[in-house]
Amino acid sequence: MLAELFAVMAPVLAGAGLGFSWVRLGQPYPVEFVTRLVFNIGTPALVIASLSSAEIEAGNFGRTMLATALVICTMAAMTWPLARLLRQDWRVLLAPAMYPNTGNMGLPVVLYAFGNAGFAYGITVMVTVSLFQFTLGSVMASNSGNPLRTLVRTPTVYAILLSLILLLTDTDLPLWLANSVDLISGFTVPLMLITLGVSLASIQVRSLRSGIGFSLLRIPVAAALAWGIGALLGLPPLAHGIVVLQMSMPVAVFNYLFAQKARREPEYVASLVFCSTLLSLLYLPLLLAWLM
Repeated sequence: MLAELFAVMAPVLAGAGLGFSWVRLGQPYPVEFVTRLVFNIGTPALVIASLSSAEIEAGNFGRTMLATALVICTMAAMTWPLARLLRQDWRVLLAPAMYPNTGNMGLPVVLYAFGNAGFAYGITVMVTVSLFQFTLGSVMASNSGNPLRTLVRTPTVYAILLSLILLLTDTDLPLWLANSVDLISGFTVPLMLITLGVSLASIQVRSLRSGIGFSLLRIPVAAALAWGIGALLGLPPLAHGIVVLQMSMPVAVFNYLFAQKARREPEYVASLVFCSTLLSLLYLPLLLAWLM
């Protein structure tokens, strides 16, 4: 079991460590360009490549998205008591409580732990979180905006719709297109991991104690909610476990970027990202040992 867990975590540590070391050695890394490339091209290609050929029923796909959405909304409701316990403004904690790192960290862990069958469910969870984060999250960060316009301009939405059509009609992409999408999607997970390491190396952390306290509260609450909601919706065991795993991931790096945009204590949010990511190296092997 230890060898299996190490095989799962080693690629994550290697990718993030590469990005972290690259920046610490003074090498340039275009974070904004890479983020846009991954979000606008890599992620849609990954969604199509993973979902269009996945052995996943449309009903299970929908229930997995619903379970993820319910966990996100419930975590939003839980933010106020968490804020009271930590003596923080609930608006600062809202996004970190709602949006775990289901992309940069969650997808690689799911891929190496559960293979291609589980990866399709991991993509489903990541897509749901991304839809919330880049619509509602963008509005929260700017205090204004049109979530519908943001949704329409999100390429991943169209990738989901296309994948659903292919799933429901049992249609395969033309071989030339399938090969092209598969090739383009291949850079997404490695770049996610490297960018995670780069982001962690660039974050200035000042409040380690608060960051650890928040993580110790959020992780078990999110895991318990994901388990309970998944059981109520009758998710298949594989989907159920992956929803629990994905929603237990550390705080997403994008929360720090949104906090900077909204000028809502970005240094504190940086500590939440950094501390929860460090703690994940301790609790994720335990969680994986239970789920696997």
